[in-house]
Amino acid sequence: MIKKTVTIDISTFYRDNAKLSELNKYIAKAQDLAGEGNDVVLTGQGPVWLYLKVAHALHGKARKLIYRSPVTGDVVIFDHNPA
Repeated sequence: MIKKTVTIDISTFYRDNAKLSELNKYIAKAQDLAGEGNDVVLTGQGPVWLYLKVAHALHGKARKLIYRSPVTGDVVIFDHNPA
């Protein structure tokens, strides 16, 4: 299996405002996009609760999870394959 970097733009998951009632749908979409064992970058405008839930859901699926924003740059959330 070829490992790759997958970028997930959280802002594409919803229109106008994210809805807590759609959380399971958002998580399923993120897991599907992330695949298994890839490096994943989360980016895009979104509520903190959505970022936290998606990050938690990707633990164990992603090899490495990165948060990317224009303000902070890349922030490693977890890395299960440190060099």
